[in-house]
Amino acid sequence: MQIKDYQIILLGVVIALGCIFSTYILSKSLVEFQKLQNQTIRVTGSASQNVTSDFASWSVNYSATTNTLKEGYNQLEIDSNKVKSFFKTNGIDETDIIFSSVSSHPNYKKFPGTYNYSNEIESYTVEQSATVKSKDINKLTEISKKVNVLINQDVNLTSGDVQYFVSNLDKIKIKTAEEAAKNAKERAKSLVKGTNGKIGVMTSAKLGVFQIIPIDSTAVDDYGINDTSTIEKKVVSTVSATFTVK
Repeated sequence: MQIKDYQIILLGVVIALGCIFSTYILSKSLVEFQKLQNQTIRVTGSASQNVTSDFASWSVNYSATTNTLKEGYNQLEIDSNKVKSFFKTNGIDETDIIFSSVSSHPNYKKFPGTYNYSNEIESYTVEQSATVKSKDINKLTEISKKVNVLINQDVNLTSGDVQYFVSNLDKIKIKTAEEAAKNAKERAKSLVKGTNGKIGVMTSAKLGVFQIIPIDSTAVDDYGINDTSTIEKKVVSTVSATFTVK
């Protein structure tokens, strides 16, 4: 019985020591894991690329206000032919001219001396637009400056600015995003260099909005900018990344 009691006591001591040692190892591992989790750095990298627009778009809008819808549609047809002739005369192929559908609305008479309208129709307004898209940016830009020719032909016309676009913009966005991620890592390395730390793996990354701005601009917007007013542009990408620090 004494031997059995001794064995039981010895076994209990071994188990107790094992529990203590296991608890120490586990707690140390948790501390080290927590330490690793806390040793991170978050930085924002950026990259940009200058691009040149390779196609342009320009639209003109014209309307006619007449006593009847029939008169309005007839006048609009005359004006459409003038617009078509204007573009063709300036070197635009007829197949590159896109005419919108015709829209119309009635105009009601006002009560005398008031801002209130009656139910009596006074006239009708019909409207249409013509859009040209061309890879010959310079030609379309020059044509837009001659819009007074149509005005002199009594076309009731309004025109917008020529808009300039980049056709391979998606590829450029991917490239600048990659460069922004690399820039983020280089910035992280620079920040921890003074503490003799080293950058580990990237644990998270978030792509910012793209800014497509005039080439000499530094403007930014939370929702992104898509400049179409200039031929020469700059695509700016940002990436916010988190890295572990060793």
